[in-house]
Amino acid sequence: MGYYCGVDIGGTFTDCVVIGDDQKLTLAKVSSTPPEFAKGFIDAVTEAATKLGLQLDEFLGQTELLLHGTTVGTNVLVQRRGARTGLITTRGHRDHLLMMRSYGRSAGLPIEQLLRVSRHKKPEPLVPPHLIREVSERVDWEGDVVLEFNEDEARVAVRELVEENVEAIAISFLWGFVNPAHELRMKEIVAELAPGVFVSCAHELIAKPGEYERTAAAAINAFIGPSTARYVEEVDRATTDAGYQAPLLIMQAAGGVSPAALSAKSPLFTIGSGPVGGVTGVAYLAERLGHKNVIAADMGGTSFDVGIVADGEPLTSSETIINQYTFFMPRLDIESIGAGGGSLVWVDEHSHTLRVGPHSAGAVPGPACYGRGGTQPTTTDCDVILGRYNPDNFLGGSLELDMKAARDAIETVAAPMGMDPLTAADGALRIVESHMADLMRQMTVERGLDPRDFVVYSFGGAGGAHAVAFARELGCSTVIVPLGDMASVWSALGVMTSDVLHLYERSELLSSPFDAARLNEIYAELEAEALEQLKQEGFAESDIELTRIAEMKFSLQIHVLEVTVPAGNLTETDMAEQQERFIARYEQTFGKGAAFPDAGTQIGTCRVVARGRVRTPELPEIDAREIQPAFQREVYWRELSGLHATDIYRGEDLGAGSTVTGPAIVELPVTTVVLPSGAAAEVDSLGNIVIDVGTEQHVGLRAAAVAASNGKDA
Repeated sequence: MGYYCGVDIGGTFTDCVVIGDDQKLTLAKVSSTPPEFAKGFIDAVTEAATKLGLQLDEFLGQTELLLHGTTVGTNVLVQRRGARTGLITTRGHRDHLLMMRSYGRSAGLPIEQLLRVSRHKKPEPLVPPHLIREVSERVDWEGDVVLEFNEDEARVAVRELVEENVEAIAISFLWGFVNPAHELRMKEIVAELAPGVFVSCAHELIAKPGEYERTAAAAINAFIGPSTARYVEEVDRATTDAGYQAPLLIMQAAGGVSPAALSAKSPLFTIGSGPVGGVTGVAYLAERLGHKNVIAADMGGTSFDVGIVADGEPLTSSETIINQYTFFMPRLDIESIGAGGGSLVWVDEHSHTLRVGPHSAGAVPGPACYGRGGTQPTTTDCDVILGRYNPDNFLGGSLELDMKAARDAIETVAAPMGMDPLTAADGALRIVESHMADLMRQMTVERGLDPRDFVVYSFGGAGGAHAVAFARELGCSTVIVPLGDMASVWSALGVMTSDVLHLYERSELLSSPFDAARLNEIYAELEAEALEQLKQEGFAESDIELTRIAEMKFSLQIHVLEVTVPAGNLTETDMAEQQERFIARYEQTFGKGAAFPDAGTQIGTCRVVARGRVRTPELPEIDAREIQPAFQREVYWRELSGLHATDIYRGEDLGAGSTVTGPAIVELPVTTVVLPSGAAAEVDSLGNIVIDVGTEQHVGLRAAAVAASNGKDA
């Protein structure tokens, strides 16, 4: 028996999904183990192996591919637990990382903080001023050496930083991405004088103009490098020692996986990759079901993450902001807010209003109902006292929830508000569901998309409990809880469906009318490099897919849009059509008539996205089955203004064609689906729970979605 295994580590839970040659899916969900996340990884894989009746070494010995999505790099950066980092840069430019851009004081701040301008401040520097060194050298924008590299100054800089006990050194020279000779020589000197220090070169990470952004990327890569490398190497070593023989593959923010050795050298590209597996899995399933436009909504224990699939492709971005630092990094366009099952419910003492998030109870101590010492109320505690979660059957019965602790915790916010606990708990859920709908609205409307044209795929452990509510507020008519119980570990399954991915970029400013011959030269060089890399990794040319992208803008503008470029030999006709594609994309994003073609169009960066196709396991179909309620319990329904006896269905009883009409609750082993009044669900042949949320729009879409996923005519 051969197995594919995907593991995803979140702030609260670590998830594992396994699929064998028999197409049987096995899932495991265990608590994350911060700060020793590798232990949670092994715990999850061991739990899955146990469910298969195997020892860990037996299971890993039969595993063909082990893929992993991790938030370790993100956590190190957010919590500022990174390495003591030094920076070596061009003389006269030591302060660009500290100065930031003009909007550095407010970059990436949530709206409630943006409104308080007097409190805006720059983040604590990743590299303090006394750990920044300058070296005399200069390369101009064409790559010509204007001032030779001063090796004596370079050696002094390294020795001084070593005396300061730095663990990592970032190197960023002006125009180093055009001519990297000086950065490479600097890297050699660091390796010679400080062989144990982690080194990060800006040109190896970012190949486009933007002195601050490239330096920030190099500094962040160095800051998180030692911790992330140790973690990746620890997991790689532990799984290899236990019998796994193939390369460990690590999820990247751009939507694919990369060998562990490369991820250890460039951990920057893992930042924000935690939610990426979920969107990748959504794109995979949406293609199978024929859904072109999908909102991917992931509600886990700590955060709520939203990505968009439009016209069959996940939306991407070339810029990332984290901890107020802005840097260039191609990634899937995913935005997050602190709105998960562990989000804290609290009362704002100034406005005397109920608030939810962004802070979380995390894995430890977790929600009050977990009985691990937590006393502050969370959204999970709200779900428990409202009767939506079964205290005796949470996580398949592996965690017994403490109803009294949950009620006592909610009472601490209900009493100051003059509310009873049930009303306060329902109010808190309304608030958090409104936050979720707002984020989904921003992710669509602000990109020129109408959310009413989208199907919502809701996953994560808490997704099914809140999906109908936020979909209704958004105006969407259909929700899919993918593969039923697998929704709670969907990001792990998404990691398992990912391809090996590499990105290759060339920065060169080209103005319209574009030179087709020059673009052919650039893309030919990038594609040759991509083919060589993937062939070295063992991929046949037939399993390699190359996609061309150009970053385009109108002349004198700053912000760019990514536009696909056709394959093959480009002609003058292709160039004219490329400009038309850009204008169409521009007006879709900013509104009809917003484009100004007379200003002229420019291409600033050419990119090739190279994918090595990994054999994706087929999803199994399930047997048809009718379903009846297993029992009833009292559940609070806001539509009915109180507690009502409610039908409870067991998820293990679901089969293809099973239907459930709200108000009702479906209890699956590790997730729960809540169906308010007016909502109705039907299970398709793959086990997806397809929900008509009960809006008047698009009547019959639920039946069409189920029919499409069953391969029938709607």
